Amino acid sequence: MALSETEKEQIKAASDRTFPFVERCGARTLDVDRGYCRMMMPLAPNLNHVGIMYAGALYTLAELPGGVIYMSSFDVRRFYPIVKDMRIRFRRPATTDITVEARLSEAEIQRIQAETEANGKCDFEWDTELKDARGEVVALSHNIYQLRLIGA
Repeated sequence: MALSETEKEQIKAASDRTFPFVERCGARTLDVDRGYCRMMMPLAPNLNHVGIMYAGALYTLAELPGGVIYMSSFDVRRFYPIVKDMRIRFRRPATTDITVEARLSEAEIQRIQAETEANGKCDFEWDTELKDARGEVVALSHNIYQLRLIGA
């Protein structure tokens, strides 16, 4: 069930302007489809005191796909997501723009939705690799989210 180009553009626009912090750090959604997103955090506005990307910007980039995939996969009038837990492991300094990809299979989307409808909530998780412009992994994250039924 692929998204239309109009739906993709609407999700990109919404995710890039979710709240002022995301706008200030310059995070952008590069690609989106049902259960998938690729995002980028630019280096320039996120430099720290030693000239590499601020660790908080990397953490933010690892966390943001949860909201984008939520918008691309679930009925936002019926469900909402929360972050339950997230761990990040920094592997090397980030000295370029950084990208991240996250994906949920259609079967996993259906499982999450069915369990949420039955129980009012459902945990789901994934691992990400944050990569620099050369494709080198600068950080790894393990993300645990929970989808909740509105009103449950």
